[in-house]
Amino acid sequence: MIDGLNESSTSMRELIKKLKSRLACGGTAKEGRIELQGDHKNRVKKILIESGFTPEMIDIR
Repeated sequence: MIDGLNESSTSMRELIKKLKSRLACGGTAKEGRIELQGDHKNRVKKILIESGFTPEMIDIR
C-alpha cells in the first residue's frame, strides 16, 4: 500500500498503470492511496524515485 501521494486523479491513474506494468502485478487506487498485490516494497521505491519523487517523500513500511 502506498499512502500520502498528493497527486491529481489523472496522474494517480498514470502512476498506478506504470507500477502495475513494471511490477507485473494487479492493483488499484482507492481514497488517495495505491494498493498493489504482492510484496514490492524495494522495487516500488526505485520506480517512484525514477518518476520524480524524492527519497525523503517515500516512507516504506
